[in-house]
Amino acid sequence: MRWFFGGLLLLHGLIHLMGFAKAFGYADLPQLSEPISRPAGGVWLVAALLMLVTAAALFIWPRGWWLVGALALLASQAVIMTSWTGAKFGTVANVIVLAGVVLGFAAHRPTSFRAQFERDVSAALAPASSPEPALTEADIASLPLPVRRYIEKTGALGQPRVRNFHLTFEGRIRGGPEKAWMIFTGEQYNTYGPSARYFLMDAAMYGVPVTAFHRFVGTSATMRVKAASIVPIVDASGPEMTRAETVTLFNDICVFAPGALVDSKIEWREIDASNFSASFTNEGVTIQATLTFNDAFELVNFVSDDRLAGSSDGKSFTFMRWSTPLRDYASFGSHHLSGYGVGRWHPKDGAPYDYIQLSMKTIHYNVERPAAQR
Repeated sequence: MRWFFGGLLLLHGLIHLMGFAKAFGYADLPQLSEPISRPAGGVWLVAALLMLVTAAALFIWPRGWWLVGALALLASQAVIMTSWTGAKFGTVANVIVLAGVVLGFAAHRPTSFRAQFERDVSAALAPASSPEPALTEADIASLPLPVRRYIEKTGALGQPRVRNFHLTFEGRIRGGPEKAWMIFTGEQYNTYGPSARYFLMDAAMYGVPVTAFHRFVGTSATMRVKAASIVPIVDASGPEMTRAETVTLFNDICVFAPGALVDSKIEWREIDASNFSASFTNEGVTIQATLTFNDAFELVNFVSDDRLAGSSDGKSFTFMRWSTPLRDYASFGSHHLSGYGVGRWHPKDGAPYDYIQLSMKTIHYNVERPAAQR
């Protein structure tokens, strides 16, 4: 959708050059029947340049392109009005540009999910008072052997203890086994001591942008989804949501921050040589999960019966087995982590199905402020 919109802006800008060419005699354009003075031709040129700059800003300045777009829209419609007979159909393109500008503003206004996400993260990532100590062999000595080997294999041993991480990702998601997939991109910050999770995802449904914001701080977890950054789709909260997000919080540790598995809030019990049950407690909520390791001591699955599946509007929840099969281990900086995983529901009365498929793009640990925003 972004490429289509960018192409429209580019084409619209180039068409505006016709008014400039006619005014200065560079071309005889009978399509523009009214005469165009040179000063007016200069405005046509300004409108053209603003449209072209807007097309570029859509990709290189996604946070603020709509500001330039608003100026381009005003200049464009002004020159169209002066040559209405030949240029009136340009108004159709401007209506589309207007819709894009409104959506761009809605996505970045002070009350948007993006703005809330950035404020939360800025507050959570206060500078550390001192460097984090390195994770040592002694720190992991009491853990089960596969967990110790997993931590070693991921490269966490000898690295600073994890205080937080920043993750970027992409993939696709759907609302059920018969629903259409939606492509998404997103980013996430997790902090430890105290634990918090901030997850922001941008997708598109039938061409309409959809933004999801998961926020888990203290004893409160919320999940909100809006279409076009305006229309609420999901607004989930309450103890069921908090329990579900506690499972996700522990899953994040296992997959993205293995060095944090030395947490005293985790208790381990061996099932067999490859499978271990873990009990994780956060803010008085305790959940259980089973971790499966392969012969190379890579974590290949995480299964929990304490995750709850939410209804389409987030108002009701149902306990349902949840798993996250993992594969494609690769290097991400100094760490060796799974680069691809899925979220899979296991209904009691139906076949398991993937509802999210996620590829990790980047991960950074112990950041002191949000990554630079464009």
